[in-house]
Amino acid sequence: MRTSILVLSLLLSTVCAANESAWDKAHFNYQMFCQGCHTPDGSGANSVPRLKGHVGTFLQTEEGREYLVRVPGSATSSLDNEELAAVLNWILIEFSGDSLAENYEPYKVDEIGRLRRNPLNEVVLYRSKLLADIAHRGDAKQ
Repeated sequence: MRTSILVLSLLLSTVCAANESAWDKAHFNYQMFCQGCHTPDGSGANSVPRLKGHVGTFLQTEEGREYLVRVPGSATSSLDNEELAAVLNWILIEFSGDSLAENYEPYKVDEIGRLRRNPLNEVVLYRSKLLADIAHRGDAKQ
């Protein structure tokens, strides 16, 4: 019995350490590939959009969800699909605040691979239209 408890404890601590390590790696990748423009706290700089308190809004529509993967910084990043999924999921948890629905679906590796094959060329106009559409849908629900 004691051996079983010890083995179970070791397995549980290994799983927890792996999850923490993956979270730390996603944060590190954000620091290396994203924060130069989006800043350490996600507030954005100059003409770079803020993530903080806002990024979860994009997950309200399929087009918005795709947008976060298709922007050039994501789609053309040197991160592989697994790393990019982890960074985007980290960003959503860390920076969304109240803008992220409780029942959101985290990005999956295959979804990232499919979407990043079609990067956006005109980001500013696309983003403006997308946010207007999301706001309009929100108004229509009320």
